[in-house]
Amino acid sequence: MCRYLSKYALVFIFLALSGLIFLLHNIHTVENWNCHTISALYQLQSRMQSSFSALNLPTFNHNRTFCAYLGQKPFPEDELEERYLLDSISWPTPPPGSKPTPLRKTSDPVHSLFAILPTKGRREWHLGDELEALVQIHDFQGRPKHHGGDFLLARLHSPELGAGVAGKVLDHRNGFYSAVFPLLWEGSAEVEITLVHSSEAVVVLRRLREERPDRVFFKSLFRLGFLSETTVCNMCLPSDQQPLCNYTDLSTGEPWYCYKPKMLGCDTRINHAKGGYLKHLITNKEALLFQSGVNIKVRIHASGLDKINVLPPRKEVEVENSSVNPEPSKLVPSGYFYEDSWRPLSGVTMRQFNESSAVTYCLKNKVINMYGDSTVRQWFEYLIALAPGLKEFNLHSPKNVGPFMAVDSGNNILLKYRCHGPPIRFSTVLSSEMRYVSNELDGLSGGPNAVVVLSIWAHFSTFPVEVYIRRLRHIRRSLVRLLDRAPGTVIVIRSGNLQALDPEVSLFNSDWYSLQLDEVLRSMFKGLDVLLVDAWQMSLAHQLPHALHPPEVIVKNMIDMLLSYVCPEKENS
Repeated sequence: MCRYLSKYALVFIFLALSGLIFLLHNIHTVENWNCHTISALYQLQSRMQSSFSALNLPTFNHNRTFCAYLGQKPFPEDELEERYLLDSISWPTPPPGSKPTPLRKTSDPVHSLFAILPTKGRREWHLGDELEALVQIHDFQGRPKHHGGDFLLARLHSPELGAGVAGKVLDHRNGFYSAVFPLLWEGSAEVEITLVHSSEAVVVLRRLREERPDRVFFKSLFRLGFLSETTVCNMCLPSDQQPLCNYTDLSTGEPWYCYKPKMLGCDTRINHAKGGYLKHLITNKEALLFQSGVNIKVRIHASGLDKINVLPPRKEVEVENSSVNPEPSKLVPSGYFYEDSWRPLSGVTMRQFNESSAVTYCLKNKVINMYGDSTVRQWFEYLIALAPGLKEFNLHSPKNVGPFMAVDSGNNILLKYRCHGPPIRFSTVLSSEMRYVSNELDGLSGGPNAVVVLSIWAHFSTFPVEVYIRRLRHIRRSLVRLLDRAPGTVIVIRSGNLQALDPEVSLFNSDWYSLQLDEVLRSMFKGLDVLLVDAWQMSLAHQLPHALHPPEVIVKNMIDMLLSYVCPEKENS
């Protein structure tokens, strides 16, 4: 027996010595591990130890479009509308066959420039004229670019007058862009042109939207007695990896799935929550296209003067002025700021609701139903602060999630807020409170004393545009049914707005995504008896920095627009 043990001991010693010699011989390989590899291993270990360690994230085939329809195939007439909408927001692409561009050949705001063009051969501008600035984009080597596709923002403003208006940017698809502004106030006016993303960055954003809508993932908790499990959820999940729980809405057909728990049934789902954001979605070269202070929201400087002085209106009537712009409707903004007050150019005559008593008088005997994301929840919070008579009723709802309700019993005012259905990136929402806006609208009585406020955009930026179109289509149909059975119902829709961007936020909530959704929103509700509060142009026209939740001065003007629609000026007179 001892002889056999000594024999195995010799073999063990031999193997140990061989391993040690091999390790010493290859020690340089270990020493050459770079920081990136170590960092990746550390991040992997951290993710394994995180609170989401129990979640098995799905693996997708990203060589094809991600879940083409993400739900039921649209009807032929809906498909036709969808194609029209997608064509209307088509974006210029790089020349065919072009290879990935190195950073030095991409759009550089520092080397780019713009110039204010004279009007009719004269360098003077009068109230009512149009101002045009010509922008030329250069790369980091200072060479002019010869194709379009850059995402630019344009604003004409006067800080001393508290004035500002959004400009219309026209892409000539040859490296040149025109920014056109109406001149709406007398005095100083400064042109500001900003490169939000280069055309090369937009290519990356478009690919992520179409192929990686899973870059925000969700989760749900399932519980029965003392047993609980958490699984991954999304609008589309690969069915060949794990069994699925199908939570597709029976009324609208809106799809939603969770991986089935191993030990519990699909009917034991307790809540819905944001799971997190996927990392390492782009290559190191692509990451260079998203650098704060370099090529994300950087101003382009003028080659000459960037300010003008707007003179009083011309005395003579120039008939040809009416034909300067062949498509004037595309260049007329929805409004502008003057003395920090928004002045709409069509539709509602905006009143100032500076006193709480005026707000209370306007909302008396009204039921206001707010549905959507946190940008309309901001309105709910503002109204409560503005009208002290509105007392929030404690529904024991999670903070910043809802649902919320406030009551002014003396004036018979009821104010309610509820978040829209998935996808919603709030922390934790009870499954019983996850309701689609379309279904909620179908349950309203409506009428002249009913107000509906909608804001649905921010949580759809990571999905293909078809998903957003389908959601708005269901909401539009419900609004039409509501107006048919209850004429006089006041409907207000808040558009999306600009926000602060950094390299990470750009990949999930870029203003480019928001712009595309905003244009779809306007088209789909055009012609319907609703008020569109133009948060996009308000946030662009104002001088304050962009923010997902705009500053109070902008919100105040949005609320004034809302109340002016609920209580028109003629009613007050």
